[in-house]
Amino acid sequence: MRKLSRALALTAIAGLGGCMWAPGQYMSPKQFAPGKTIEDGHIQLVTITPQLLASEHAASAAAALPTELLSYQPEPYRIGAGDTLYITIWDHPELTSPAGTQQQPAANGRLVRPDGTLFYPYVGVVEARGKTIEELRTIITQRIARVVESPQVDVSIIDYGSQRVTLQGAFVKTDRQPITATPLTLSQAIGAATVDPLRADLSGLVLTRAGRQYRLDLDALNRGDSNAPDIYLKAGDHLFLPYNDRKEVYVVGEVMRPQALNFKTTDMTLTQALGRVGGLNPQTSKGEAVYVIRGVEDMQQKPATIYHLNAKSPASYALASQFAVRPGDVVFVGPAGVTRWNRFVNQLLPLSNVINNAANTQDLLGR
Repeated sequence: MRKLSRALALTAIAGLGGCMWAPGQYMSPKQFAPGKTIEDGHIQLVTITPQLLASEHAASAAAALPTELLSYQPEPYRIGAGDTLYITIWDHPELTSPAGTQQQPAANGRLVRPDGTLFYPYVGVVEARGKTIEELRTIITQRIARVVESPQVDVSIIDYGSQRVTLQGAFVKTDRQPITATPLTLSQAIGAATVDPLRADLSGLVLTRAGRQYRLDLDALNRGDSNAPDIYLKAGDHLFLPYNDRKEVYVVGEVMRPQALNFKTTDMTLTQALGRVGGLNPQTSKGEAVYVIRGVEDMQQKPATIYHLNAKSPASYALASQFAVRPGDVVFVGPAGVTRWNRFVNQLLPLSNVINNAANTQDLLGR
């Protein structure tokens, strides 16, 4: 009886061993044919090939800045409520600096009231809101000419309080920035706010204008020898620079240090992702079983995609260095056959001990 039980145990081990299936996930490269896409339910399996990389690069190159942003050219500045003006009547300091010439310009400034008007001696109440500096200068010159012969009038703005650009997110300084008589560009606003270099997602800037959102990739626009073209900002524009704490790629499986990787640029290549975790485990990994699993929001409408790379070939590293992973991707490196077998045996040995003990017990009872 004892010999029969042990024979059954060995038969069970041999039968299970033929399956060569390790606990956990496993995908066989045999499912893939080079250059082809296979539908498997709601999963799309795609091999990483030069043709695939070429098509993805062409798609990214086609992405351009919105025409309406590039074509906008600022008009001459128009005065608004909250602006402070400094009005000079040459040779008449009593009008120009009623608070005294020793005072700061702000002490002699003229604030545009909430209703858009301002008061000036011998001129009266003037509707300033909506007028350019030159238009207001002409009005003041005409009115004060009734008391001042051949007046020489100059108007300047010493504090801009009416038109602002707001900023939020991963900036060091998020103070509102004024729109002035000198047009404000996107790069100037970002430079003044100072990007947080450690926490900012440089590829995710959002410019909101008149209720519409424009997503701008600062990293791509300024990559290599290219410089982003000037984009002029309007009053009321809102800039939001997201943090990169949710921009992660997850590297799991047979790598040296499985972990989640943050990145702040447009993308991270597969080579970079594997390099940051120490590379493939040389003892347990299977080079031809490298996968990038990319999900979608609605798998009923669009299949998720699994990209496969055969990393056993030296040429595969050239492909990996050109393949961009995206936030939320899972990079999975499968185990080698011997690794799966060793793990299988290690988990099966306790089971064989249980069978052996049961056989011994039954043998003793049979005696």
